[in-house]
Amino acid sequence: MGQRSGQQTILIVDDAKENIHILAELLGSDFNIRAATCGAKALEIALSGNPPDLILLDVMMPEMDGYEVCRRQKNSAQTRGIPIIFITVRVSEEDEIYGFTLGAVDYITKPFSEVVVRARVGMHAELKRHRDYLESLSYLDALTGIANRRKFNEFLDYTWSFAERERMPISMIMADIDHFKKYNDHFGHQQGDVCLFRIGQTLKEVVFRETDVAARYGGEEFACILSNTGAEGAWTLAENLRLQILSLKIPHVHPSDECFVTVSLGIATMTPDREMDSNTLIKTADEALYRSKESGRNRVSF
Repeated sequence: MGQRSGQQTILIVDDAKENIHILAELLGSDFNIRAATCGAKALEIALSGNPPDLILLDVMMPEMDGYEVCRRQKNSAQTRGIPIIFITVRVSEEDEIYGFTLGAVDYITKPFSEVVVRARVGMHAELKRHRDYLESLSYLDALTGIANRRKFNEFLDYTWSFAERERMPISMIMADIDHFKKYNDHFGHQQGDVCLFRIGQTLKEVVFRETDVAARYGGEEFACILSNTGAEGAWTLAENLRLQILSLKIPHVHPSDECFVTVSLGIATMTPDREMDSNTLIKTADEALYRSKESGRNRVSF
């Protein structure tokens, strides 16, 4: 069951392999298919870095039934957004009410009807695609096209907790466009927006790991969260970012660096523990940024 880019992924969970084969035959041309024959494996896949878009879940399974799998999935913030369609031999009104109470979105009964399976799976997959699209918009900065402050805050909370649990370093880069008010005063706010967009896209290109995030922090200030990254790695990336932005050669009126737009950057690196919180990381990176500004701009401070 090879993965095809651009297609949504469906996880089929059933202890009877023949049922998995039937559903895979019905849906394999339109979706990427993954399979599990027990509840524990289903939860492992759902919690992985590559979760499914939709789960078809057998109700009656040994060790952990479908209801328990659904209950555990909906109790996890990481997986509660994945729609579940229960698979069952028969369904009573009481069964439906119980399943919907747990968070399932629909039922499909055995033996499978090709028309029903395609229609119901197709409908819920499309709804999931639409919800994901709307959610992605709510986390994007409208001007620069990169993560916004809301995404930054949520990502930092999650990454900080993970780094504390695993005793891993986390680094932050704060970046500020040098003399941006002068830029806006001379070139106008419309051109200022273009400048912000180009710098935001450069951050997106340089900070590209899935475990990191580059965000617009506010105004002309940007922030990058780098998980499992020590001081040396953060410094290398920050210096690369400074040089990449300078290489854009965006004209500026300020008489330095051949009159191109530059950024100042500040770095902080910490290994979280219970005695500190993520605000300490932000504050320390901001102090490093201030040091870059005070010592001449267009530089990195740690």
